[in-house]
Amino acid sequence: MSEPLLIREDAASVARLTLNNPGALNALSDAMLAALKAEFEALAQDDSIRAVVIAGAGKVFCAGHDLKEMTAGRQAADGGAAYFKDLFDRCAEVMCMIPRLPQPVIAQAHGIATAAGCQLLATCDMAVAAEGTRFGVNGVNIGLFCSTPMVALTRNVPRKVAFEMLTTGEFIDATRAREVGLVNRVVPPEDLHAATDELAQTVASKLGAAVKIGKAGFYDQADMSLEAAYAFAGAAMVENMMLRDTEEGISAFIEKRKPDWDQSR
Repeated sequence: MSEPLLIREDAASVARLTLNNPGALNALSDAMLAALKAEFEALAQDDSIRAVVIAGAGKVFCAGHDLKEMTAGRQAADGGAAYFKDLFDRCAEVMCMIPRLPQPVIAQAHGIATAAGCQLLATCDMAVAAEGTRFGVNGVNIGLFCSTPMVALTRNVPRKVAFEMLTTGEFIDATRAREVGLVNRVVPPEDLHAATDELAQTVASKLGAAVKIGKAGFYDQADMSLEAAYAFAGAAMVENMMLRDTEEGISAFIEKRKPDWDQSR
């Protein structure tokens, strides 16, 4: 039997999803998108997982959509219009699932993250990159403006940086990606796995119910007016304060001890 396109490994409340098609540079093929959707649906219901890592097997993180599949889709009678609409709709659905997951999602990038691969990384809540990793939305180089990757990119980096990347097709390196906010941390390649796991374990060690409330609020308030955002965030704080484990956490801090949290809830 061939290996699965997407490998899930759970350890210490962290789920690691590895894009496992290195021969195709872990392209977001129809099958890969379906596999990601299925795992995200499962994770949304899994209270035992408190952080998620997305990594890539082989030499790169992800090189974007599968251009061979897209070329084949063009052979339809309508020139591929229906196929392409369905493809980008399905991709958007998968991307929208990431901020809606209760768990923080961390991209672990190496090699390249380009086009829809850069979109995937930008959509994740955080990202750790190996030194030497390159990031690009380079579809313009083949006559295809990266309009859907643009959505995630412009929500991560300053507009002028995003526009330059989109219109020149030029790559930025890991250092520049950290400077503009596309990734959180840059580490030597040999430390990438450990550094990402360390960040994931740090997140997973926090009160899961509080992080769930906080992540949802983080994205919801970003599109609100200042006044509405404060009203929304205040209500979220009230909900959080009503948790038994939050009361315990505050008591433990005051009493200078480790909190006794029930992470099963």
